[in-house]
Parts: sequence; structure tokens; C-alpha cells
Amino acid sequence: MGPSTQKSAQRSALWRGAVAALPFIIVLVPFALLFGVAATEAGLPISQVMGFTVLVIAGASQFAALQFMIENAPVLVVLASALAVNLRMAMYSAAITPYLGDQPLWKRALLSYILVDQTYNLAVLEYEARPEQSMAERTAFFVGCALSIVPLWFLFTWVGAALGGTIPPQYPLDFALPIAFLAMVAPALRTLAHVAAAVTSVVLALMLGFVPLNMGLLIAALVAMMIGAEVERRMA
Repeated sequence: MGPSTQKSAQRSALWRGAVAALPFIIVLVPFALLFGVAATEAGLPISQVMGFTVLVIAGASQFAALQFMIENAPVLVVLASALAVNLRMAMYSAAITPYLGDQPLWKRALLSYILVDQTYNLAVLEYEARPEQSMAERTAFFVGCALSIVPLWFLFTWVGAALGGTIPPQYPLDFALPIAFLAMVAPALRTLAHVAAAVTSVVLALMLGFVPLNMGLLIAALVAMMIGAEVERRMA
């Protein structure tokens, strides 16, 4: 494959990734707006809201940390909850390493920054469907996905923070969070281990709703991961 053909293949992969991520905009925009509104209502100035969202860039984790901050939970609980919600990123990183890991450290660092639920799920599906792609094409697809998602996450977080309480209460935005995760998780439930982990987390999260500081979510997540791993081990 000549240099011009390689460049063309990379541009095609970049464009394919950007297009593949477009449907997520439907839920990403209200999700980002909701976080901006919630963070300002919790007392954070816009600069801190944007610093939070740019540094963390993980919606579910941001909401979890924000909720604990509103409840005046200890700092360790806030950090532990945010990290627990984001533990799935460690699994994402391990799972995607065979496709993108053989690159310089600085590239891997940049890719890890844009490793979010949407980019991971879309990329894995793409890599499994097109195993013949080069590393450059896989990277281009991954970056293309992020280009459709990350800038809008920043932009609409800022819009939500700037508008704050001016959004009428009859326009609820909190529908976006469960829809976003259903859209991402459902296609990923491809094995019995996945389904076992998902069912376990849902059942335990509901059963442990009485645990203070929403710590039941952490327990449910940890038990679900163990159940999923055990089922996968037994199925191997």
C-alpha cells in the first residue's frame, strides 16, 4: 500500500468513526446540559464546572462525584465513588490495548484521554468487523469517534453551566443518562458473562438502595465484576 493509499484509508477511517458516533449526540447534548446545570446549582462557578468536565471527561463519574459533594460526603468517599464508577475504563483500556497499544507513549496518553464509553464501544465493534485494518486506520477511527463527541460534551456542559436555572423545569433533561447507557451497554451484552454481570449489578443496586451515601452502587459494581469474571472463567 503506497503512502497516498494509506492516507486515503486513514481519512476514510476517520470519517467513518465520526459518522458512527453521530447518533450518540442525541443523548450526549442533554446529558452535558444536565451536568452543567446540576454543577452550577450545586454552587460551582463556571470555571470549576469546565475544569471538572475537561479534566475528568466522564459523565457518569462526574455526576456521581457531584452528588456526593452535594451531600457533603467525605472527600475520600467522593474520590472512591468517582474512581469506582470509572473502574470500567481500566477494563476498556485492557481490552483495547491489542488494537491500539503498540504506539508511542504520547499517542497512547492522548488516546487514553478520549477513551470514553462511546469511543470504546464503537471502536471495538469496528475492529472486530474489520480486523485487516492497520494501526493508523484503527487510530483514525478512534479519533474520528471522539471528534463527534468530546467537543460537544465540552460545549454543552458550558451551555448548561451558563444557562443554569434559566432552563424551565418542564423540560427535564435527566432522561439522557439512562438512555445513553442503555444505548451503549445493550449492544455489548454479547456473552453470558456480560449478561450475568449486568443483571447482578442491576439487582444488587436496587436491593442495596438503603445503604448510606449510595455505597450500595459500589458494592453492586464490585460484586457484578466478580460474577462476570467467574462466569467467563467457567465458560472458558
